[in-house]
Amino acid sequence: MIPSHFDLTGKIAIVTGGGTGIGKAIAEGMAEFGANLVLCGRRLEKCETACAEIAAATGTAALPVACDVSQIDEVKRLINATIERFGHIDILVNNAGIRGRKPILEMEEEDWDSVLNINLKAAFLTSRAAASHMIAQGGGKIINVASMAALIGFANTGSYSASKAGLVQLTKVMALEWVQHNIQVNALCPGYFETPLTTQLFATEIGEKIINQNIPMKRLGRVEELKGIAVFLASGASSFMTGSVIVVDGGQTVW
Repeated sequence: MIPSHFDLTGKIAIVTGGGTGIGKAIAEGMAEFGANLVLCGRRLEKCETACAEIAAATGTAALPVACDVSQIDEVKRLINATIERFGHIDILVNNAGIRGRKPILEMEEEDWDSVLNINLKAAFLTSRAAASHMIAQGGGKIINVASMAALIGFANTGSYSASKAGLVQLTKVMALEWVQHNIQVNALCPGYFETPLTTQLFATEIGEKIINQNIPMKRLGRVEELKGIAVFLASGASSFMTGSVIVVDGGQTVW
């Protein structure tokens, strides 16, 4: 039996970038606690596969939607598809993101724009659109997946780090502006996790060095280790919490 303060039964959660990696793990966790899902991404087939797997494992409903969340028209289509299928939106997880790894002197304007558009602008667009429905229904939860790169400096990550730091500040502003509407907005800052984006790096000698010298726990995080934190932020258990930033990085930002 699910404790009532963590129960998400009947809740509708949109997870952007929900077809793989951290987004999929967060979606799985919410479904395990009763939430129905809308998973969106630019690769529809990944979202379709994830939805089918999660629905089969949990018995909850899961809707895949193809969407580039940096485009306002596609965001509107995502929100409309959610309302048409489920009638309301209770939880939004802004997880869609891309990495940008270039020295600033080598970075073109297009490099900067592509990262900022997906990692920061998209969260603004989706949150604004979802919040309108949350306000009308009396409340909701927004979780912004930022990064420990929002808090400490990494060379050659100018666009990525700036986007994630901006997302943390956007979280705080949205929390203040929407607190009167019973919308809680919090940020989650993961460190290095085992995902398709990191597998290649951490299989190298450089990757092993990063683990051994920079992560006190001496390992990468496992995506399933984010499930409980995401469910906490999506549920009534965090009802007196907004504008907060939770770091999950094996202790890396402590050093």
